[in-house]
Amino acid sequence: MMTMEFQDDREAGRLLAVEDGTTVGHIGYFVLADAPHALVAVHTVVEQGHEGRGIAGGLVKTFYGIAAAEGVPVVPLCPYAASWAAKHPDEAPEPTAEVVSAAKAQLAAARDAR
Repeated sequence: MMTMEFQDDREAGRLLAVEDGTTVGHIGYFVLADAPHALVAVHTVVEQGHEGRGIAGGLVKTFYGIAAAEGVPVVPLCPYAASWAAKHPDEAPEPTAEVVSAAKAQLAAARDAR
């Protein structure tokens, strides 16, 4: 039986799904610069050959758990994370419109800076 663990690599902006030492998926994210410093999910990736095992759902659930422990909202700009949140409203509180707007603006500024 393989064991899955989730590792938050905040500096790299990735929450990793690691199975027996191999990264099998991740959420790319950033922290909103202004209060309430939301965690903003940008994309969720499951490596080829590991799909269909609940890894993406485990990543998003863990991501929301990290945010709850830190007392900050999640802004699910990633379509998968947004879909998961819609299906699990008890575990995924909806962020305010202001926080969503700030997250979108910060993401756009980061993309424009590239």
